[in-house]
Amino acid sequence: MGGAKNCPETPRQRMIGMMYLVLTAMLALNVSTDILKAFELVDDSLHATLETTEVRSRQIMHDFLLDSIDNPEKNGPWYVKTLELTQRSDSLYNFIQDFKYDIAVATDGVKKVEAQIQKDSLEGRDIRKVQGSDNRDTPTHYALPDGENKPGVELKHRIEAYREYLISLDTLKREEFNKMFNTDDAIENNDVTTWEQRMFHDMPAGAALVLLTKLQNDIRNAENIMIQHLRRQTDAGDLRVNKLNAYVIPNSRYVIRGGKYSAQIILAAIDSTQTPEYYVDGQRINDLGLYEVVASGLGTKKYSGYISYMNPASGQMEQLPFESEYSVGEPAVTISNTEMNIMYRGYDNKFSISVPGVSNDKVRVSVSGASAHQQGGLWLIKPGDAKTVTISVSAEIDGKMQSMGSKEYSVRPLPKPSAFLRVGDNSYNGEKAIPRSALMNANAVVGASYGLDSPLNLKFTVSSFKANINGMMSSATGNKFTREQMDRIAKLKPGNAVIITDIRVKGPDGREIGLSPIALTLQ
Repeated sequence: MGGAKNCPETPRQRMIGMMYLVLTAMLALNVSTDILKAFELVDDSLHATLETTEVRSRQIMHDFLLDSIDNPEKNGPWYVKTLELTQRSDSLYNFIQDFKYDIAVATDGVKKVEAQIQKDSLEGRDIRKVQGSDNRDTPTHYALPDGENKPGVELKHRIEAYREYLISLDTLKREEFNKMFNTDDAIENNDVTTWEQRMFHDMPAGAALVLLTKLQNDIRNAENIMIQHLRRQTDAGDLRVNKLNAYVIPNSRYVIRGGKYSAQIILAAIDSTQTPEYYVDGQRINDLGLYEVVASGLGTKKYSGYISYMNPASGQMEQLPFESEYSVGEPAVTISNTEMNIMYRGYDNKFSISVPGVSNDKVRVSVSGASAHQQGGLWLIKPGDAKTVTISVSAEIDGKMQSMGSKEYSVRPLPKPSAFLRVGDNSYNGEKAIPRSALMNANAVVGASYGLDSPLNLKFTVSSFKANINGMMSSATGNKFTREQMDRIAKLKPGNAVIITDIRVKGPDGREIGLSPIALTLQ
């Protein structure tokens, strides 16, 4: 296997880095709000670079996976290391994604943020811009709040842990990663400014989002560098050989009846000035070594032959034998629901649909009882009112469409989620007492989800709820306590209760449902 090549910093990346430094300096001078608009341009460029880097990394990982399957003893351990690398990178990347989302919500409010995400056609908790981009308070208050738990400090610690992990994989890149993920404090005139203060204190919200995107971009660049490094290690101890071998490389070992079997027969390390001769079952085939035969009958088909070539050492023609086989089977289709064994009504159920031996661009899918469309290599199937959905698949084989089969699924409504009160990274559902500071937190929100053990990961929007605060009932619209409710909570004492009832949420299927109450006891 040839090692992946280094990808040096492109002119576009160098330009983005220079723009980032210049704009940061101008921002420090408090020039004007126009600088914040320029930051949005930098953010767009960063996201474009991010997407390019992610595509490049996915391609390398795909090739690496194939290599590890072909030679698990040699490539498998290094591929496992890349999986750990990508998991750690995704963990830090997603933490920053949530960090950006929370700053945006603190700046514009959850409704405006979700509307902006929908307007920009973004997914998940991705956020590119905020309306209150010049707001200097929310980044400070969110990242550096009063008290011990400071998200900005936790982000710094996570970055440092990720940096040390990268260095442990390749100590020769210590200086590069120390520079890329520098979290040192700054000292000027005997005054110490911490990394998190430089990042978030008195920083406009729009600029803070760009700084966080810059961090995400650095994570993906570092991840790509290390994926290439780990893949190169598979060849680090290889020895060069001088033995000639004959190889049979079929396009596919599985052929549908009526289809065509193709295999490339090659002689490795042959002199490019000599043309070998290829023989299969005693008959000479074309000089390209391309062996083709129309598949007939079912089962395993074997063939053998040899390659005749000129040995430059002896000046004599010599032969290298080979043998191979392929299987002929009936038409078949693979239809798998990647999330569950049933379909849920009003929800985009994700399906991976493929036909063995047929490329995806030649596969056709039709669905009855639901709407369907492709996205990112998957089929998203959303049932309507029908009780069952049938998926039928056909494929183009040798220029003709053939039916590959179908499968029927039963349809059920989405199950009810569980309600909780979320404060930062902590969630409370009544199983344990809640600290008074958490209940008083302005960012506390009522939410709903299926929990970590569920195969479903859906977003539910809280429309309204009621709160019984030490015996006094009041209503709230949205997912946050009203000012009146917060004032009542401020008067509570340890042991007092807050019961959140009549919780109304709307799921991805558009239905509004009521959830069970949450009984919270104050510590």
